[in-house]
Amino acid sequence: MVNRSRAEARRVHVITHGCQMNEYDTHTVLSELVAGGHQVVDTPADADLIILNTCAVRGKPVEKVVTMLGEFRKQKLAGRDLTVGMMGCLAQLDEGQEIARKFGVDILVGPGAITDILNAVDMVAENQQPYWSLDFKSELHEHLTPAPDTLTGFLTIMRGCNHNCTYCIVPQTRGPEVSRSLESILHEARAMQRSGVQEIYLLGQNVNSYGLGRSDLPSFAELLRHVADTGIPRVKFTTSHPMNFTSDVIDAMAEHENICKYIHLPVQSGSDRVLRRMAREYRRERYLEIITEIKAKVPDVVLSTDIIVGFPGETEEDFSATLSLYEEVEYDSAYMFMYSARPGTPSYKHFDDLPREVKTERLQRLIERQKGWSHRKNHRHVGRELRVLIKESATDAQYVVGHSDQNHTVLVPRSQVGEMGLYTVTVDTATPHTLYGTVSGYAAQRVPLMMAS
Repeated sequence: MVNRSRAEARRVHVITHGCQMNEYDTHTVLSELVAGGHQVVDTPADADLIILNTCAVRGKPVEKVVTMLGEFRKQKLAGRDLTVGMMGCLAQLDEGQEIARKFGVDILVGPGAITDILNAVDMVAENQQPYWSLDFKSELHEHLTPAPDTLTGFLTIMRGCNHNCTYCIVPQTRGPEVSRSLESILHEARAMQRSGVQEIYLLGQNVNSYGLGRSDLPSFAELLRHVADTGIPRVKFTTSHPMNFTSDVIDAMAEHENICKYIHLPVQSGSDRVLRRMAREYRRERYLEIITEIKAKVPDVVLSTDIIVGFPGETEEDFSATLSLYEEVEYDSAYMFMYSARPGTPSYKHFDDLPREVKTERLQRLIERQKGWSHRKNHRHVGRELRVLIKESATDAQYVVGHSDQNHTVLVPRSQVGEMGLYTVTVDTATPHTLYGTVSGYAAQRVPLMMAS
């Protein structure tokens, strides 16, 4: 790393792994850097400051980070003028800090210290020494991030987690639950609405525990109503915890047209025995009661979930309970993962992992089950009109791609779309994971084609 003056601008590129909260944090960091006079570039090759925003929930994202850091270290040793930073959940863990030392990371900021990024860049340039900041800073919770220049905006309403699932590293990386003030959330939401954002995702590790234990804050259902009342065309939220999914949240969804009829409600397992080992505070019966109420109050709701296959001690009977729950709920889609033992979690310390071949075989069975249900559910929409937010070019250049109010992936011919935005689309065909349709009209404000997110 060559000597630079404190005021010299850097060319910055951030590589983001993981969840939507990391996307939001990346936007926050880039906004801070641009405000400080630095320039965002589109590729790592054009950058002299590269920041990896990391995920530590499973082992594979960690492996990707290690590979990248190894390559950047080689380039620096070969003489490339490059400063490397690491942020996100991995940065907060001993595992990540060991990796940072091994590969000579210059800047390390945890999820609670991302507002330190400008100071970190300046200090590294001035002192030629690594800069680490792993505190959970209180000012972050009221920090106002500028509205994004995209059609979908992520808006973090709370950080941290008070649950202690035995497989999960998040309480260590993100700290305890802290809800933001209503004023700061609505400030960002209104700024997004004014800037042309068509869809807001409200984010939190357990988004529907917003405001719990705080008499000065509204409930999550009340917050939903406030955000919907800003006039933003679409409001979504993730991720919900079944423990905090209350009837008033369902009522708010049913009563507000712009709160999308899509719910992601992780179940993790259909077996009560496994749920106890996971330290999930609900049981199968309670989860199904929530699903029943949702379906009764929100017609045509789309449901998705997270499922962990092969949790330590899971028997064939336990796995069969997961399959039967899947059949009972009839999920539209699911994020399915083999259990990945993460250092520092209770399950890593106290439970013996299952053989990989057992986990792989069960995962494949569940995937096949999911494909069948997703295909049947998607096929129901053939011939129907959906409101679709078209956001970007598809891999196949003949199409552009977007998502329906219910979160279906929808492709339409590029020739039918001159601008990105909300359209009414008639569904022509369906696969397990994608709907193909024809544009039948405009649904709301449109924006120039270059404003794809």
